Amino acid sequence: MNIASLVEIKPNPNIPPLAPGDTVKVSSKIVEGDRERIQVFQGVVIKVRQGGTGANFTVRRVAYGIGIERTFPLYSPLVEKVEVVRHGKVRRARLYYLRGLSAKASRIKEKRVDKEKKPKQGTKAPVTDEMKPIDPVQPAADKPDENS
Repeated sequence: MNIASLVEIKPNPNIPPLAPGDTVKVSSKIVEGDRERIQVFQGVVIKVRQGGTGANFTVRRVAYGIGIERTFPLYSPLVEKVEVVRHGKVRRARLYYLRGLSAKASRIKEKRVDKEKKPKQGTKAPVTDEMKPIDPVQPAADKPDENS
């Protein structure tokens, strides 16, 4: 019998699916003595590490010219919520190359995500009254001609 099967860990419901290149706002609980507060960290996800209970993601931001990276566990109750600000268009799983870039060079293009699903080419979408073609405009017969 495996110990991991005895202790079943539930994923944090406040963390949406993340991908490298996404710009996120991470709200985490900070405990200082007997006080508890929430701190927001906004940056680009440079790494998502899967693997059961040890899964985590790393967020990078540049503040006052200095790069800061923080790693947050996916299953931790100290992560209050994660909000995806924008989805980035990247072709790598690990964006370590961003460490060597600065300013405009480190910007990531935004992935265009359509809210509505368009039908694939070759398939026919159901036709509704709004989508039916409009008849061409017929000339009005009741208007007198200017020449006659």
